[in-house]
Amino acid sequence: MDACPCALLGCSVGVVLGGLVYAAYKLGVLYQLLHKTETQSPRHGGESVAQVLRAHGVKFVFTLVGGHISPILVACEKLGIQIVDTRHEATAVFAADAVARLSGTVGVAAVTAGPGLTNTVTAVKNAQMAESPLLLIGGAAATLLQGRGALQDIDQMSLFKPLCKFCASVRTVREIVPVVKKALAIAQSGTPGPVFVEFPIDTLYPYHLVEKEFAVKSAPKGLIGKVIAWYLHNHLMNLFAGAWEKSDFSPLPVQIPYATDDQIQKCIELVSRAKKPVILMGSQVTLPPTPVEDIRKALDSLGIPCFLGGMSRGMLGRDSPLHIRQNRRDALKEADLVLLAGTVCDFRLSYGRVLNRRTKIIAVNRDQSQLLKNSDMFWKPTVAIQGWNQSDRFSCVFKILLCVTFVTTVAGDAGSFLLRLSKGLKGYRCPEDWPQSLKQGDITKEKANRDKADEKTEHHLNPLSVLHCVDEVLPEDSIIVADGGDFVGSAAYIMRPRGPLRWLDPGAFGTLGVGGGFALGAKLCRPDSEVWIIYGDGSLGYSVAEFDTFTRHKTPVIALVGNDACWSQISREQVPILGSNVACGLAFTDYHRVAEGFGGLGHLIRREDESRLGDIITQAQRECREGRAVLLNVLIGKTNFRDGSISV
Repeated sequence: MDACPCALLGCSVGVVLGGLVYAAYKLGVLYQLLHKTETQSPRHGGESVAQVLRAHGVKFVFTLVGGHISPILVACEKLGIQIVDTRHEATAVFAADAVARLSGTVGVAAVTAGPGLTNTVTAVKNAQMAESPLLLIGGAAATLLQGRGALQDIDQMSLFKPLCKFCASVRTVREIVPVVKKALAIAQSGTPGPVFVEFPIDTLYPYHLVEKEFAVKSAPKGLIGKVIAWYLHNHLMNLFAGAWEKSDFSPLPVQIPYATDDQIQKCIELVSRAKKPVILMGSQVTLPPTPVEDIRKALDSLGIPCFLGGMSRGMLGRDSPLHIRQNRRDALKEADLVLLAGTVCDFRLSYGRVLNRRTKIIAVNRDQSQLLKNSDMFWKPTVAIQGWNQSDRFSCVFKILLCVTFVTTVAGDAGSFLLRLSKGLKGYRCPEDWPQSLKQGDITKEKANRDKADEKTEHHLNPLSVLHCVDEVLPEDSIIVADGGDFVGSAAYIMRPRGPLRWLDPGAFGTLGVGGGFALGAKLCRPDSEVWIIYGDGSLGYSVAEFDTFTRHKTPVIALVGNDACWSQISREQVPILGSNVACGLAFTDYHRVAEGFGGLGHLIRREDESRLGDIITQAQRECREGRAVLLNVLIGKTNFRDGSISV
């Protein structure tokens, strides 16, 4: 039967009308009917960004200036947020990363479009792998010019989506507040990490300036010309429609996964029966909301020996009888229970192969993929139990792995887990002979290290002796930043952070070049602390220009450079295996003079200065307290201390 012409006509009209309504919605025509565009307002989108940041407690924005983002920087400064400009965009992100780790808030970096953003990629990836909550703000070409060959216009979103938990491109001024609030909440929720928000330049500048760029230069001719003129005018009006209506700048809730009561009880039973338990702690234990001092007290009450890694270094102070620094592999083979608190079975634990197959293992991690890293190779789950966290807002997987090894995994926050475990084990104390035996092994190994530090190297100073000398004079409030390979690897065995959140290293990505940015962020967060950067001479090259930043922003730090004129961590394996030192050699460069050129102070320390080493270090500390950044260029020789360490 033929369709009724009237019905077909009605259907066609409906489709057309529906299409027109959808087009009106997409073009913002409907929104403009309900929300005013204030064409005379001098306000701009940068002010909205600044207001959200201030409401979230952001104190610093790190940047390398560019015209795309100038309104944000100016507005932040007016609201009392300190703008700290660096000499490289990567340094800005590294500094924001350090602020996030030390302050418990989101670190913020703002860079210009195109190459400004591509310069941050390594630093953003480092923050992702280190699980640092960080907001990267990027400029972008105007909304109508993207993909049309505008200056510094690239597909930035595709670049950062694999690196960030959340990516957004603001399309209208009214979107700024909700988008930035959402980004800041996501950065801190679950497993923390970086987020990226792109701001096209026309969303940041005031209406009257943007209008000049959109304005048609001459009266439009013909239908096509009039349609284009209308489209441009409508786009401009929609860009600013509702921009200055009252907004709520307050933070959104941050969602954190917690272990269930059943999971905690199961772990209490396991620990209470253990005779030789060991705790391996990673950076996650320092994350909010649990204060690090509370975690420290909980660990003291349990009396379980601990190995500390990443940001957890220093958690137990300088000389705790529970902090075991040496012979970890041997301890793990002997332990009957291992608690992995934010520690991952990656290359740092030989992918899990260092764990004894007869050992009971409790693994706690916010990230499900990290929680079960390499379990397909070394852990064989047979039972999976689904559970919920205490607030019933996050599901978390509780797996009991019943193979040769008994493993309990908890998808949750490691810091709060340790507190609840300690409370549930009130009255429990690890048998004292166990930590005492491990500590005795520590004493024996560290005496051997000290003896090795007393040996004379063929040329220059013994690096171990230099590190021991610095460690002995570090004040209690000092912060150590680690940036390098061989020299820094030695420092990790010798230098002792004085307390929680007093050690900063790149994390699992092993990134070189973090030193300048990490030290900058640390000094701004803790202005009264003595901040030391432990540099290899290779890694120093990435951020030595930040001595200019230290000088301009009055953030004095001390850089200790182990200068052996070599990429030694690579050379140590390359030469015996492949028979060549190609590309590993550097020069005994006068880095102290480079620092002086950027406004700092420098000291060259050679073998003939060995007897005065302590005095020179004390002088550097005094100069730093007086407001000058100082670089100690220490010429060091070769030792076999780190033979066998990995570089790949």
